Amino acid sequence: MKICKLVTVLFLSVFPLFLFGQNLELQPIEKDTSLARELGADDYGMRQYVMAFLKAGPNRSQSQEEAMKLQKAHLDNITRMANEGMLVLAGPFLDDGEIRGIYIFDVKTIEEARALTETDPAIQAGRLVMELHPWYGSAALMKVNEIHNRLPAKDF
Repeated sequence: MKICKLVTVLFLSVFPLFLFGQNLELQPIEKDTSLARELGADDYGMRQYVMAFLKAGPNRSQSQEEAMKLQKAHLDNITRMANEGMLVLAGPFLDDGEIRGIYIFDVKTIEEARALTETDPAIQAGRLVMELHPWYGSAALMKVNEIHNRLPAKDF
C-alpha cells in the first residue's frame, strides 16, 4: 500500500512537469550595456560601495525633545547626502537592537565614508556610532533613490 501511494505521489508530481515542461523555455534576459556603464557596473552587474552599520552610541541620555531634534537633523543629513548622490541607501532596523540602521555609500574608500558619517548630527552627539565596511553589491542600487523619490505620499 505504501509503495502504491509513493508511486501515485511521484506520478502526480512528475507527470505535469513532463506534460507541460516541454513548452517552458527560459528566455534570456537582454543585457543593457549602456545602463551598466551608466551605473558603473562591472561584468557581473556589481560595483563597490561602503556599508555603514549605525550602532547605538555611548551618549543616549538626551531628553526626549533633544533626541527628537537630533533625529530630525539626522534625517535631514540623510536627505542631503542622498540628494548629493553620495548615499545610495539608508534605513533603520526595526528590532530596537544595538545596530540601529544602515547606510550604503557610493564611495570607494572607508575614509570617504567616514568623512560623510562625521557630518551626521547624531554621530557628532554620540547618539550613534558607525562601523564601516567595503561592500560589493548590485549596481542597480544606484537607481534606488531615483525610484524611491516617486513613491512616498508623505515626507518625514
